[in-house]
Amino acid sequence: MQDQPAGRVGVLVASTTAPEEVPSLAKRVEDKGFGELWVAEDYFFQGGIATAGLALAATDAIPVGIGVLASVARHPAVSAMEIATLARAYPARVLPGIGHGVPAWTKQMGLEVRSPMSALRECMTGIGALLNGETVSDEGQVFSFRDVTLTHPVDQNVPLFTGVLGDKGLALTGEIADGLLVSALAPVEYVRAACEKTSAAADVAGRQAPSVRVLSVVSVTSDESQVEAVRQEVKQILAFYLAATGPGPLFGTIGINEQLADMLSRGGMELVFEEMPDSWLDALAIAGSVDTCRTRIKEFLDAGADSVVLAPMPTERAEETLTAVEELLPEFSC
Repeated sequence: MQDQPAGRVGVLVASTTAPEEVPSLAKRVEDKGFGELWVAEDYFFQGGIATAGLALAATDAIPVGIGVLASVARHPAVSAMEIATLARAYPARVLPGIGHGVPAWTKQMGLEVRSPMSALRECMTGIGALLNGETVSDEGQVFSFRDVTLTHPVDQNVPLFTGVLGDKGLALTGEIADGLLVSALAPVEYVRAACEKTSAAADVAGRQAPSVRVLSVVSVTSDESQVEAVRQEVKQILAFYLAATGPGPLFGTIGINEQLADMLSRGGMELVFEEMPDSWLDALAIAGSVDTCRTRIKEFLDAGADSVVLAPMPTERAEETLTAVEELLPEFSC
């Protein structure tokens, strides 16, 4: 894998975080020794590029990732301009991520396209070329470029990540991207398979295998008497997301799609919460003790991930979770 981070545990700033709180949170994450900070662009919470700017300005050296920009939300030339602005002001610290976007959100904006894969490919290649100082002229299926050149290109590589789930997206990642940001709720089995698929596609393209970062929902306590309460909180969060997303590639790798579909045919989040086995919680999140967190991080890294980016949930317990995890950081430094 390329672009190995200095520390192999990062933190995601939740999209529910108020913008004015981002600088102090980013500084805390850096000061405590976490290896990376990622910010979300969940519509309609925070702007990913603006939030990344807040985090970069408040810190000294920590890389800041954007996970992820919807390919159809901005023209790639505009995204390239914004990314170049940050990358020139904060060299070697910006990790942009680009994906299809959550369909429900893009539909709200009337941003539906016939071929999401074409949109992602054209977005990735257009941004990459413009950042490198090329003049781009192209009439694609989704985007048009007519003699577009950035006035302020970047004189060093800016690694472009994808945020995709399916096999076609993973193949595209291996072919043209520098990295993959794996969605939260991914089991270790999915991460292992994604690493293998992107690596194989990169081999075919004659490229280095993409770097892989894994997002994971986490809630950890150092108080053994609170472990079960923490697990129940996370179980409720998982039930919400499972009911909202339904069966998909992440869950297929551990064979729970049929069972989940059956639950949803009979009820919603409440029924999923009631019937969800503990094995689902163990597979789809990091919840409970510090030892559990240590084991899960190691499993993701052993599966091929370069780093694990922790998304503390619920956000009211984020401070306690990050404090509990800090003692593990020396174990996962490079």
